[in-house]
Amino acid sequence: MATENIFGTGELWRNGPAPGSLYQFPGNTSSQTSSQLGPAKRTMAPTVTGTSVLGLKFNGGVIIAADMLGSYGSLARYRNLSRVLKVNDSTVIGCGGDYADFQFLKSTITQRVIDEECWDDGFQYTPKSLFSWMTRVMYNRRSNFDPLWNTYIVSGMQDGEPFLGYVDKIGVAYEAPTVSSGYGSYIAQPLLRDAYEKNPNMTMAEAEQQIERCMKVLFYRDARSLNKYEVAVVTKDGAMIKSNVEAKANWEIAHLIKGYE
Repeated sequence: MATENIFGTGELWRNGPAPGSLYQFPGNTSSQTSSQLGPAKRTMAPTVTGTSVLGLKFNGGVIIAADMLGSYGSLARYRNLSRVLKVNDSTVIGCGGDYADFQFLKSTITQRVIDEECWDDGFQYTPKSLFSWMTRVMYNRRSNFDPLWNTYIVSGMQDGEPFLGYVDKIGVAYEAPTVSSGYGSYIAQPLLRDAYEKNPNMTMAEAEQQIERCMKVLFYRDARSLNKYEVAVVTKDGAMIKSNVEAKANWEIAHLIKGYE
């Protein structure tokens, strides 16, 4: 009875929390339970990313290239990641952006190619058909506010003509004789356009020289690049990917730079 007179009630903790819970103070509307908060989501925050992909048409084929670095934020963490996929003997794609999203779409494309082979009806993916399908996929994911955080370069040969297309994470797509993604859009694309305008019928060897030149410039200027890259060449004879191609860099001029101590 004495306790009730002092506290005004026989309950020691009126309106208190359940065992193991936190006290909900009056007027506190910001507190949420774990079920209301939901799981942590990382779809909109790419973790491991790849930088530029370059593409160039030449007389009788097309060539694309992408370095093999996977950047964990700004850390050059993974140095042997392939960002070029051979779909079939006439189609090759290259990817920049989030590597996990590339792995997802790569597995989807691979399974669709297997399904096509199971039909055994004589049809297979052509560069234009894959390019069209990828534009729909990317735009659909963007429209659902859950984009695949990638930029793709689609290349290949169809009806004896080289094909080169670009599609980004919001579904913007176009075809061009020279394409670049990422930082290469600013650094490498002007070099490729200038070379193509001066020599639109360049040979495969000349195209490889231009790609090597651009990859070297990107290694000098792009902080997320590596001088080890892959090159994919598609001609009427089929598709070929060369891995671990290394651009020889020259840093002898570095000791002449002053004023940054």
